[in-house]
Amino acid sequence: MTKKQKKMLIRICAAAVLLIALHFLPEDFPSFGGTAESGLLRRLVRMMLYLVPYLIIGHDILRKAARGILNGQMLDENFLMAVATVGALAIGLLKTGDYAEAVAVMLFYQIGEWFQSYAVGKSRKNISALMDIRPDFARIESENGPEEVDPEEVPAGSVIIVRPGEKIPIDGIVEEGESSLNTAALTGESVPRDVKPGDEVFSGCISMSGLLRIRTTKEFGESTVSKILELVENASSLKSRSENFISRFARIYTPAVVIGALALAVLPPAVRGLFLGLPPEWGDWIYRALTFLVISCPCALVISIPLTFFAGIGGAGKAGILVKGSVWLEELSRTGTVVFDKTGTLTQGTFEVTAVHHSPLSEEELLEYAALAESSSSHPIAVSIRNACPRPLDLSRVTRVEEISGNGVKVLIDGREVACGNARLMERLGVPCMECHETGTIVHVSIDGAYAGHIVISDREKPEAKEAVAALRAAGVRRIVMLTGDRDAVARQVADRLDLDQVYSDLLPEDKVSMLEELLKSGNPKEILAFAGDGINDAPVLTRADLGIAMGAMGSDAAIEAADIVLMDDNPLKIARAIRISRKCMAIVRQNIVFALAVKAVCLILGALGIANMWLAVFADVGVMVIAVLNAIRALFTGKT
Repeated sequence: MTKKQKKMLIRICAAAVLLIALHFLPEDFPSFGGTAESGLLRRLVRMMLYLVPYLIIGHDILRKAARGILNGQMLDENFLMAVATVGALAIGLLKTGDYAEAVAVMLFYQIGEWFQSYAVGKSRKNISALMDIRPDFARIESENGPEEVDPEEVPAGSVIIVRPGEKIPIDGIVEEGESSLNTAALTGESVPRDVKPGDEVFSGCISMSGLLRIRTTKEFGESTVSKILELVENASSLKSRSENFISRFARIYTPAVVIGALALAVLPPAVRGLFLGLPPEWGDWIYRALTFLVISCPCALVISIPLTFFAGIGGAGKAGILVKGSVWLEELSRTGTVVFDKTGTLTQGTFEVTAVHHSPLSEEELLEYAALAESSSSHPIAVSIRNACPRPLDLSRVTRVEEISGNGVKVLIDGREVACGNARLMERLGVPCMECHETGTIVHVSIDGAYAGHIVISDREKPEAKEAVAALRAAGVRRIVMLTGDRDAVARQVADRLDLDQVYSDLLPEDKVSMLEELLKSGNPKEILAFAGDGINDAPVLTRADLGIAMGAMGSDAAIEAADIVLMDDNPLKIARAIRISRKCMAIVRQNIVFALAVKAVCLILGALGIANMWLAVFADVGVMVIAVLNAIRALFTGKT
């Protein structure tokens, strides 16, 4: 509980105790005789006593209302509460002598505000858990030994030291030491990750067991932790359609009810007095109008709807699912089609060379030429070829590199032109290539325009992939599609094992965008299409989809920039979990809207008819708000949703 919340709780308790004590005062206290003047004096003294708890609990509301009037923005809940309660005090002074209702209305309103503040604080704690990944310092090597500096002052290429129990402040490569990393702050999972020299590590992880020397590959502003913090801090900037509706609704609704209350206070008594010859009963109708104002406060909607989205984003963040704004949380709930990239999304993306078909070169020579050709690439296929090469690579032998997008590379090695890539590359170069009947990705190699052989590389599905597809169907996704640049035979084998609805293979990056356009046209206009990719080479497709989901995006700038939702590990099961979180959030939003409007409508009618008093008004305003806020807090608890 914050200091501000504690102060408010003390004020609430003090006002409540005083209100209860005043309730036990005799009705004729203080006694000034039986004249009209003495009755007015008695009511004035009693009002002064009731003003003590009223000002204790309501002085800030009165101050905000006055500030709103001075700024020309008076039609808010503070103005409505101030007018209604001050009016009730005035009626008590002039007619009824009852001030408890006015104090109680303000008291219960502040109780509702306290619950709302507590709920926001609870949600902010989940966001703060993400913020805890911000490192306090970076320990760099200097001439005088290890020195602690601000992470933002560390240039790329520096060597930093991370001791056991400390956060890694900046992305980099381990140069020395071994450790287990706690990645829970990034992935939402507690399974440790072992690292050794040569492994890439990301800021925000905690070294649990060993001392690491890390050479930084980025500046702090470009590192994973900085990107995530920026994403989370800006998550509330993109409002959902529901929030925008509530904002527009409040701008129209508040002036309308103020005008309605004025009409209720003036028109009926005027008609009774001028046209019907009856007593106008101004006090009764003004009381009804004030009750109408208290009932009409749209607090439940204005507070609970944004709070629900805020809580939903916080709960998802705790699970390692970063949502860039409530608009995307709302869109996710309408997902009808999920399109997957294959490599690194449904498959592990850790390729292995499973066969080498060579002629006239030996297997070692073919692997060496291919490894040298792919020496400048970070693609998993290139890495697998380099790992399979039995000889150390002399990169000085490579004198020219030409990358052909979607096809492969052409390089000069020892003055010989070597081409390494798919069948399209061979066709483009006019080199007839050998067919291969093994399942896997085929990398063809030609030397000086002559075919030299090919390498078979296989990838395996992720253990969770099949379960993830089943979970998506259980979550209500109607169509699951896979797009891949891999061969048709490989793609269909994966699609059959995972029970996908459609698969499109042999796609270049631009072909994926075109195919996504076709899928968007053929989909249900009331549903959205979500694309899930590894975020490295899928940025154009992530951007074009209704909703882009980047998977396993630790350290991937492209993912965080292009995607609308970022999963901080590579588990496809989290997509279904994210959809269920969003649908739970939207269900809470709809419940609060229907509940608040229904209760308001009934109570407004009862208030206008004189059946509802201030106590019912308190429930209609504060009671509904408290119930709606407590309902909104449920969005924080995602569990195993």
